[in-house]
Amino acid sequence: MLKTAFQRYIDNFKGFSREIWILTLITFINRAGTMVLPFLSKYLKEDLGFSYGQVGWIMVCFGVGSMLGSWLGGKLSDKIGFYKIMIFSLLTSGLLFLAIQFVTSFIGLCISMFVIMSVADMYRPAMFVSIGAYAKPENRTRALTLVRLAINLGFAAGPALGGLIIMSIGYKGLFWVDGLSCIIAISIFWLKVKEKKKSAFTDKEHPGEILTHSVFKDKPFWLFLFTCLVSGILFFQVFTTIPLYHREQFNLSEFQTGLLLTMNGLLVFFCEMPIVSYVERKKINKVKMVTLGCLLMAISMFLMLINTWVGILTIMMLFMTFAEMFAFPFSNSVALSRAPKGHEGRYMAIYTMSFSLAHILSAKVGMEIIEYYKTDGYQMNWLYMGTFGLLGTACGFWVYKLIQAENKPL
Repeated sequence: MLKTAFQRYIDNFKGFSREIWILTLITFINRAGTMVLPFLSKYLKEDLGFSYGQVGWIMVCFGVGSMLGSWLGGKLSDKIGFYKIMIFSLLTSGLLFLAIQFVTSFIGLCISMFVIMSVADMYRPAMFVSIGAYAKPENRTRALTLVRLAINLGFAAGPALGGLIIMSIGYKGLFWVDGLSCIIAISIFWLKVKEKKKSAFTDKEHPGEILTHSVFKDKPFWLFLFTCLVSGILFFQVFTTIPLYHREQFNLSEFQTGLLLTMNGLLVFFCEMPIVSYVERKKINKVKMVTLGCLLMAISMFLMLINTWVGILTIMMLFMTFAEMFAFPFSNSVALSRAPKGHEGRYMAIYTMSFSLAHILSAKVGMEIIEYYKTDGYQMNWLYMGTFGLLGTACGFWVYKLIQAENKPL
């Protein structure tokens, strides 16, 4: 029985092209080296001594830069191709990460975070379009999931290792690892993957399978983005307010916080692909899955209201992990499926911008709530975030109804 289960798990990884596997490898290298983000708020607060409000503003600049980068990456992917954008983005952001460790002033960090994320997040929509170009249509959701697995496996290794680096040589070591991993990853991509000159994604002969009008008139898509935005705001609490809460409420070390994130990454690595394959086989509606994910995120926030037992952090992370597995791979797929041919970059840019906006709001709103309510700050933050998650869940259910009506035969 175990052998059959293992074989079935392995079968989920069959049928991918060489290019998809290389994309997966470079994504793993890049994400394993992404150690700055999980500890950025702690670095700014504890190492550089900024206030909660200042940390919030630096994270706002981080998010605004991410939004601009996502928009530019998508727009330029449609214009000059995803391949050139991916190489420029990772190579340049790697060099910028090496330089940013020497910036310590508030204004300097606001500007630096904006610039570095404007460049770094050009990669994301370009990478999504590259998956569409190199994967067979029937494998697209699984290919997106495979790349997400690499992200999560990288994240499983990264934070725990990052915590050890902080404890041994300090925060500066994180910037070196982050920068060099970007440069190594994109060097492998450039050497091993050839640019795809023409694909279904740049073929203007085909006007589109779902929509032929402007993305701005696609009402279900925009409502769906609201659910994605809410999911992102709740999920990014894991990297903004929650690491600070670990230290201030339960006195956890960076290594212990890293271990909780490692648990998240390992669970996603082992469980997400079987979940996606099951949903695909059973033809379960993907918008429903995203909506369920948003609901589980809301529950995970409400669980944080229990602040007297450290074990609740593990239970909360379990809920957040399954929420992530239900929401994110299918939200990628829903967004990509609604894009007319030749406009995938634009759609994926707007989709990734929703997560950049989520990063801005997650950091700034969370920090402001904590600072405003003082002693009850964290409790009020979890209450607000959980309630917001319920709004996102209701919106997701509305989107499901709209798309069902849209697909009904006349």
